[in-house]
Amino acid sequence: MPRELPVTAVMSSPVTTLTPDTTVEEAVKALVDAGISGAPVVDGDGRLVGLLDDTDLLVSEARLHAPTTIELLGAYLPLPGERKRFEEELRQALGGVVGQVMDDDPPAVTPDATVEDVATLLHDRSVSRVPVVDAQRTVVGIVTRGDLVKALRRAE
Repeated sequence: MPRELPVTAVMSSPVTTLTPDTTVEEAVKALVDAGISGAPVVDGDGRLVGLLDDTDLLVSEARLHAPTTIELLGAYLPLPGERKRFEEELRQALGGVVGQVMDDDPPAVTPDATVEDVATLLHDRSVSRVPVVDAQRTVVGIVTRGDLVKALRRAE
């Protein structure tokens, strides 16, 4: 697959989107009905404000990971990053709407991006999908890991 292939050649469009006030139950139904595992979250104007992934939904059903601590001079101290992880898991577990459980800093690319740009984002951000947005951040497409794998197959 040529690295310089435009993202528009592999993206899916139109895109199933959610809004921050969509309930988690409605989001699960929308994802299952569309046969997808995540979707961009948009505001009333269709602008990207977040990204919901099935892992965000699974955390709400999983046991929370208690912060790992060490004992030092009789005090129990959480390891660096453990408190933040616990607080994030707790926030997601208690979330009733998409806006409470979504990633509110999602990666995105513009239509002039290349497959290499998307592959780099997927890897660096450990995400499974990247929305494609125009200059106003309106979602115009989405590229998933599966889309890149299919493009690899076509390039053979």
